[in-house]
Amino acid sequence: MQTYRRPLQNRVTPFGDIVAITQRGLFTGNRGIIHDPETKTLLKRRWASKAWLICASEYGDRRRDVMGGRSWTEFFFLDEAVALAAGHRPCFFCRRQAAVAFRAAWTNGMKASPSAGELDAVLHGERVLRGQKRIHPLPSPITDLPDGTMVVASGFAFTIVSGRCYRWTDTGYRAPEAGIIAEGMLTPPSTVNALRAGYRPVLHPDITSFLSGSTS
Repeated sequence: MQTYRRPLQNRVTPFGDIVAITQRGLFTGNRGIIHDPETKTLLKRRWASKAWLICASEYGDRRRDVMGGRSWTEFFFLDEAVALAAGHRPCFFCRRQAAVAFRAAWTNGMKASPSAGELDAVLHGERVLRGQKRIHPLPSPITDLPDGTMVVASGFAFTIVSGRCYRWTDTGYRAPEAGIIAEGMLTPPSTVNALRAGYRPVLHPDITSFLSGSTS
């Protein structure tokens, strides 16, 4: 008789929630140590650090027992747009090139380049409000938002690419939907500014296949 292992509670939604679904993602990441390695379950808190990172799912020959140790709690994101919407940013260790590009776009002309800690402090104020995910007013119509921005409409999260709205679901992205009336922006404003300044997030193949006209 075949047995099935229940998924761990370690998938991050665009709303920043950490859920137990079978969705596979392109990136891993962390917010510090917030799990019990004995039971591989989350503690009550949802972050132990303001450094919310987007990490490479593979790095050299390193292998980790997910939630098996006390170094950091591994999370997984469908793609980088989801991770950015949740309030994370690229890791300067395992994704240094992306992190440097993100900070350059995030500063966008500032005289002084912020440290990682300074960047995290700003992002933390934008992603959390009284312990809950912060929803931001739209700075422009959806069609003018930079690729990779995520918005919320009728309780659903959508990634904007080329002015089109792709709904995030537990099983991946759906084909673009028309007539979406967004109520707010999930992606932090400073991150949206970085996207507008040229940072290019890695999007899931679901979206790239829709863009190319293939759903296979």
